[in-house]
Amino acid sequence: MSKPVVAGNHGDKTRSDCRVTLEIKKSGGLLLNLQSKVASMYGEDLKKQIHDIISYFDIQHAKIAIEDSGALPFVIAARMEAAIRAATNTVREYLPGMLPGNQDETTAGRFRCSRLYLPGNKPSMMINAGIHHPDGIILDLEDSVAPGRKMEARLLVRNALRRVRFYGSERMVRINQLPLGLEDLEMVVPHHVQVILLPKCETKEQVMQVDETIRLTLEKAGLTHTVYLMPIIESCLGVEHAFELATSSERVIALAVGLEDLAADLGVERTEGGTESLFARMRIVNACKAAGIQPIDSVYSDVANQEGLNNTVQRSKSLGFEGMGCIHPRQIGPIQRGFAPSADEIEKAEKIVAAYREAEEKGLGVVALGSKMIDAPVVKRAHKILEMAGRMPGMDNHEKES
Repeated sequence: MSKPVVAGNHGDKTRSDCRVTLEIKKSGGLLLNLQSKVASMYGEDLKKQIHDIISYFDIQHAKIAIEDSGALPFVIAARMEAAIRAATNTVREYLPGMLPGNQDETTAGRFRCSRLYLPGNKPSMMINAGIHHPDGIILDLEDSVAPGRKMEARLLVRNALRRVRFYGSERMVRINQLPLGLEDLEMVVPHHVQVILLPKCETKEQVMQVDETIRLTLEKAGLTHTVYLMPIIESCLGVEHAFELATSSERVIALAVGLEDLAADLGVERTEGGTESLFARMRIVNACKAAGIQPIDSVYSDVANQEGLNNTVQRSKSLGFEGMGCIHPRQIGPIQRGFAPSADEIEKAEKIVAAYREAEEKGLGVVALGSKMIDAPVVKRAHKILEMAGRMPGMDNHEKES
């Protein structure tokens, strides 16, 4: 017999979630008290699911109370498993079915212009996030999750990776700072997460430890797909090691910067203009460009300040960053438009590609546009501009050059 354990969320403002209270008994069978806002329509289905889960974990006698605020089955399953794990110390997993599209792989060079952060323990914010079409959806296990709720969040994020429709957005998870983050990896890596964000990263040894844990976890699960890494630099030491981090593993496809923690480490306040972090950001951009990966800027935290966001995006782009984090869906469009190439950039890129093709067709060893020589890196950048122009909202649909 165990003491009652609680998992999940409940309250007047709670949506698409539930709270499970579970008490294991020595006798008496299963006693279920279900209170649900959708009981009239789905009550019997809910009861069947709960009994199926209890049976899966071989629990014969228990008192269960469910306070349901419209939770989807994958949420109920996560909350039930969290309560059962807390009450029994089992390590068995109750996995919902995997949506076919959630096994798609990603690529290292994919655009990551806008990445939307979502709290890893709030299912209501996960369910429809993909309809806003950010480049990536980050299910966060770190700062947005209270220390005592980490296991609950891991189970919910695991189930979300299997059951939430991402509508083409890249599936990302920000794990906890090491060593706790290693436990997160074991929970989420087998379920086709595409990119792992490693917070407060400072040394190549941290990246290598995560790399090895990912490799072993995939091997254990019998999986062969690639899981990429995006270390987040949030300290002065991390800035000093930027190039080392950028080249520490073949999994690393980008470096991101976290300006709130970096400002605290510098002993200064973060300002609108960002002059206090200019050196750090430029160093990170330079490290990424030298390593051939993407530099990603920090989030803009004032959701109501649209003008401030637009200005920040333009400054970020001018420094060489290729994207930013988002903390609200309303930031996705402005960030994507802000990082989109301008009409002049597109026109110049088209001329470069055309000149390069003409030179190739004529068998010329030298490519020129006007009085300027065109080398391979310039052509590569032109291809990238045209590819970006073809996928940005509101841009002309330029055919992807290849």
